[in-house]
Amino acid sequence: MTDETAKPTEEKVKRPQQVFTLVVEVGRSADDGLPKGATGAALMCYASGVDEAEAVRETVAVLKQADLAPLDVTGYGTLAEREAQGDEIDAEDRALMDRALAENAVIVAQMTPFFDKP
Repeated sequence: MTDETAKPTEEKVKRPQQVFTLVVEVGRSADDGLPKGATGAALMCYASGVDEAEAVRETVAVLKQADLAPLDVTGYGTLAEREAQGDEIDAEDRALMDRALAENAVIVAQMTPFFDKP
């Protein structure tokens, strides 16, 4: 007879949340709130997650709940990774990144609609 209480316990190491910069291209859908005549948009987002894959999944889920139609996501890394690449990040963007981390949230920092005709 085995003793069930003698099982070795595995401690789960909690990985810290980080903020990732993502650019999400969205297409049109009903009630998406994009400007009339737009064919889609690019959204720059700051999203928290333990890794980039989680940040992408959460961002796509939030955008779908907002009646947007995510088509493609491009990741640009964490704040530290972006700084290491030479990106300049202003105080306003840093504040939005801090907010995304503090609230474990997805923050849409900028939306650029696409139009077929100028």
